[in-house]
Amino acid sequence: MGAVAKEIWRANGRLNVYKDIMADKEEIKPAEEEHEDEPDLNYKAPEMKSLQEIQDLDKDDESLVKYKQTLLGSLPAQVDHSAPNVQVTRLTLICDEAPGPITMDLSGDLAQLKKTQFVLKEGMKYRLKVTFKVNKEIVCGLRYVQYTYRKSIKVDKDTHMVGSYGPRCEEYEFLTPVEDAPKGMLVRGLYSMKSQFTDDDKTDHLSWEWNLVIKKDWKD
Repeated sequence: MGAVAKEIWRANGRLNVYKDIMADKEEIKPAEEEHEDEPDLNYKAPEMKSLQEIQDLDKDDESLVKYKQTLLGSLPAQVDHSAPNVQVTRLTLICDEAPGPITMDLSGDLAQLKKTQFVLKEGMKYRLKVTFKVNKEIVCGLRYVQYTYRKSIKVDKDTHMVGSYGPRCEEYEFLTPVEDAPKGMLVRGLYSMKSQFTDDDKTDHLSWEWNLVIKKDWKD
């Protein structure tokens, strides 16, 4: 593609749509912290385009067609229009010292999670892994938001920018940065967690509640 064509492409603003899909280039990505209490006034959500619109743009330009295929990856052969666009399937607490996997299934009865306690040993380094699918259309600005409560009092809030993704057959996985579990007698005990997976349009793709217990040891 020549220099003139590139400038026209940029002028049309179309390249920005494809850049938003660069998040699917890596299977697992670290997060960038975002604080919703301090919004970025310079941020402007990209113009929404359907997957079909993007596929139809400049479809006679072979180089751009290949570029879009690279960004969008392997698209589903058939789309289930009854399925939600974004499906959050699992949340996994990853800790190398844990005696076994700590995974919650988010595709079933979410009410059962409120009756289950997930244990984390104090002082351990851990990460959260969110597994999700995008089924039909590109979604921009996915976020994982987590509220932490102790005895009904909110003690923490974390917001992780997940990124923008296009539909594909395979699931995506997103990793939060490494964190240290609190340590000491005063912080041991039960914490109530409220999690939400949302996006630039503030669509609530999934909200769920779960319990985390900080203990002196994995089994005490």
